[in-house]
Amino acid sequence: MATSGCSPQNKATPYVWNIPAGFPAPSVPVDNPMTMEKVALGERLFNDMRLSVNQQQSCASCHIKAFAFAEPKKSSVGTTGESLKRNSMALVNVAYNGSFTWAHDALGKVENQIMIPLFNETPVEMGVTGNEEEILARLGDYSDDIKVAFDSTQVNFDHIVKALASYVRSLTSFNSNFDRYAYFNEDEALSASAIRGMDLFFSEKLECFHCHGGFNFTQSSKHAFQKLDLVSFHNTGLYDIDGEGSYANGDQGLADITFNPKHRGKFRAPTLRNIMLTAPFMHDGSVATMSEVIDIYAAGGRGDGVNNPLKSPFVQGFDITDEEKQDLLNFLESLTDYSFIGQ
Repeated sequence: MATSGCSPQNKATPYVWNIPAGFPAPSVPVDNPMTMEKVALGERLFNDMRLSVNQQQSCASCHIKAFAFAEPKKSSVGTTGESLKRNSMALVNVAYNGSFTWAHDALGKVENQIMIPLFNETPVEMGVTGNEEEILARLGDYSDDIKVAFDSTQVNFDHIVKALASYVRSLTSFNSNFDRYAYFNEDEALSASAIRGMDLFFSEKLECFHCHGGFNFTQSSKHAFQKLDLVSFHNTGLYDIDGEGSYANGDQGLADITFNPKHRGKFRAPTLRNIMLTAPFMHDGSVATMSEVIDIYAAGGRGDGVNNPLKSPFVQGFDITDEEKQDLLNFLESLTDYSFIGQ
């Protein structure tokens, strides 16, 4: 088996996290330690269309840097033209995730999640399954990079997945106006309106923080500071097509994994960091703007979903004025880290 990380035999450089002092280091698997060379290799692979069966798509095709590594489409399309059911998730502080994809509670680590788009057959995303040897053959020019990163010249999917996972873990974002205000004592970083919006966000009136809490603005977190196992998946009352809690388009969220009917319509609450770059919103991209998202939560759901019997108790609706809504939008905008997308 190839040696990974910084063994005495290879020249890989330990990775230096771009994380402010006082924040916890992310959890990293023992068998895939972070190195500078592995992250660089993962970035090249992430942008390489040769990784797809027909060389028409890369990971970056659906995870676009300018949109916080999300995609401005309702749902993604695989390299062979098959449509996916879900909206492409942003890759922001994924290294801190305690769960992955919109609705899976058992993947455990980034490496396992990456296997899905690569090898999934229904629908086809990258189309690797059954075409492994062909794809690996065309990636032979990575052998020198793999030698440094893994102390092995063997181009295989174990190395590819570990390199991709290392790159995705490196995508950390802590340079928003909110961060400067909350963590670096820059009182002028937030406008008066954004501060009012922040107070609303963390109030019991709106209850946003119950599902989007902590420094990463999501309950789906795993790090040294996270002592409790928090609920990551929520039914937000978007649909109720049968009066019994079912969601639309045959996508029942977490229930499709657990087979527990009580989990219908439960999807992961994503991080709100850089959220304003990632429209459209929700698991199926069915909400075009953040203003509409707020309207849905203010109404306690959307359409028949208001009466969804499986809806989260935190989605009960609330009264909000136009001014308060704008304050909340300004606060959410303050979570945008423009340096993260190269601006």
